[in-house]
Amino acid sequence: MKWDYRSIVRSHSGSSIAGWLHDGMKAHLKMAGHRANRLLFAMPPDDLSYLEPHLEIVSLRKGQVIYEAGETLHHAYFPHDTVISLITVMENGSTAEVAICGREGVMGLVPATVTRHSFGNYVVQMTGTASRISLDQMQVAVGARPGIAQLIQNFAEAMQVRILQSVACNAIHSVESRMCRWILSANHRTDQAVLPLTHETLAERLGVQRSTVSAIMGRLQVAGLISQVRGGIVITDSSKLEQTACECYRKLHATFERLLPHTFTRL
Repeated sequence: MKWDYRSIVRSHSGSSIAGWLHDGMKAHLKMAGHRANRLLFAMPPDDLSYLEPHLEIVSLRKGQVIYEAGETLHHAYFPHDTVISLITVMENGSTAEVAICGREGVMGLVPATVTRHSFGNYVVQMTGTASRISLDQMQVAVGARPGIAQLIQNFAEAMQVRILQSVACNAIHSVESRMCRWILSANHRTDQAVLPLTHETLAERLGVQRSTVSAIMGRLQVAGLISQVRGGIVITDSSKLEQTACECYRKLHATFERLLPHTFTRL
């Protein structure tokens, strides 16, 4: 099923589009089931059949803390239309995002190969659903199925590249280019026409003041790259938005295409 989001945006008012599309996307994801996650979609049918009895679909709400720092990890999450961040909280209460994952991967599994204790807070950034599996069962599957093991290994490598690239990005690139990258990445992870991103959310993720985000969003809207509507943000010119984004977006996209090519195949 294909969604022509741009024509939908043009034919619906900003006040109604978010709810209308949310209902349609929920039905679409229900039909897709666990395969709404691109990593699960990329698995050979036999491997997914092996995992499927142990997977359950759970609902996650924006702002929900799945794990707090120091807590024991019990499950891995394969997001469908949601995004989960791993956030470090400093002693003074300030936060920094150290990892993020949407439908292209799995959250909570890679760190569990080192320790079952959470490095930080696992926070849901967008309301949606995910496939959940116990870490014990997932580790059994990795040991028993070489195809699953290879896929998870490739994802772990891609995540490592993403984290290292983000360190350089935060140190070198402008807030505007990083914001464009974040918006594009959120769109790629969820494929929603209206991205439920607030100025406050973007400010927290980018580590800047809300007023800075508001000023940049205003410029992007005037330039015709985005439109701010009730419920979030609509990308109106993805090509120009990508040109404005930092090079990290293209580099990381290429890395995931190389290591996990089938995760970029749409449903």
